[in-house]
Amino acid sequence: MSEDIPKTHPRKSATFDDYTLSEIRRAAATGIYDIRGGGAKRSVPGLDDLLFLGASLSRYPLEGYREYCGTDIVLGSRFATNPLKLKIPITIAGMSFGSLSAQAKEALGRGASIAGTSTTTGDGGMTKEEREQSEILIYQYLPSRYGMNPDDLRKADAIEIVVGQGAKPGGGGMLLGQKISDRVAEMRNLPKGIDQRSACRHPDWTGPDDLEIKIHELREISDWKKPIFIKIGGARPYYDTALSVKAGADVIVIDGMQGGTAATQEVFIENVGQPTLACIRPAVKALQELGMHRKVQLIVSGGIRNGADVAKAIALGADAVSIGTAALVALGDNNPELEDEYKKLGTTAGAFDDWHEGLDPAGISTQDPDLSKRLDPVTAGRKLSNYLKVMTMELQTIARACGKSHVLNLEPEDLVALTVEAAAIAQVPLCGTDWIPGKKNEILLS
Repeated sequence: MSEDIPKTHPRKSATFDDYTLSEIRRAAATGIYDIRGGGAKRSVPGLDDLLFLGASLSRYPLEGYREYCGTDIVLGSRFATNPLKLKIPITIAGMSFGSLSAQAKEALGRGASIAGTSTTTGDGGMTKEEREQSEILIYQYLPSRYGMNPDDLRKADAIEIVVGQGAKPGGGGMLLGQKISDRVAEMRNLPKGIDQRSACRHPDWTGPDDLEIKIHELREISDWKKPIFIKIGGARPYYDTALSVKAGADVIVIDGMQGGTAATQEVFIENVGQPTLACIRPAVKALQELGMHRKVQLIVSGGIRNGADVAKAIALGADAVSIGTAALVALGDNNPELEDEYKKLGTTAGAFDDWHEGLDPAGISTQDPDLSKRLDPVTAGRKLSNYLKVMTMELQTIARACGKSHVLNLEPEDLVALTVEAAAIAQVPLCGTDWIPGKKNEILLS
């Protein structure tokens, strides 16, 4: 009789899911914490939780492809005599030679130059190919000082002081020994084949007063011509933005936890920092209270994927965005056509957890000469420029639909949120209501 009773399907734990169980077993077997590249994979409130209110009767839209919608932007006009003039408000984030192949760095420069925007060096210094192919190149000044070269710094068009990164605010990154080739070792003045860990803070300053002195030093080196960017991880965006402004920054880059990294502890990537969406409004508030909004430009990075993401970041108060992971995908990274080779590495295309291994079959996140030569910088650069072109057209489409003749005219009033969480974080109304969680209705109606 009991055989006729249907068996209940075994129920797995939401807390101890398959991945969590596999991590416990791996840790128990090895005694080593997990290291990987990429950004946070957990689900967090994001830009997908916002929608635009297109124009109809109460707002007047612009005719697509007929009426002008500007995308140009100037970065660094506060103090620098030679601010950056970009055709689009989408820049390429700092990614190191070492983490990426020389071919990939060259391709990023080529693609950005065709699109009329900037690219950025990264930990480990500036390569000759990168400088030659980048019409506008930003030089990252990092805590590690790996590859730091005053001559190369002077060759750059702007300087970005990296205080923190979205994937690991308060911590340093890693570059494992298998990616330390002869050239990488020479540029970083470190041994070949030995794991490298970047410092979590700058060695010669400990606070905003010291940072102000450092900014003055860099301005002296560059004859006050080059804009000074400060990049901060998305931890305490209000205070970090305010202190950056007071220290003398021309541009602030704020990086949310969806931003990638070459390699660090997974526990860091998934549990430290804030989502990109949560970082924008506090940073904008700090700029507004100091009377510096749109005077000190704000660049948002961390999980930006398409023109809608760009439009939403700008509507919330950013001046531009920066892309890293998306740019690598445009070059050809994690291509499903290479699935068989990714499986041999114990991963899958789209997992983005192989960057630290140095065996990327796409030839992008590797120093292996046989693998890196698979990437043609000219073809890859053209793909990146195509992607940037599409993002820009998507951005313009949304701006025109909202009746804007320039993308920087997008504003919070153009947005609503799909969830209570997103409404509270972005400080825009929950769709179908005039309610912004945490604000009184009389403020909304005033």
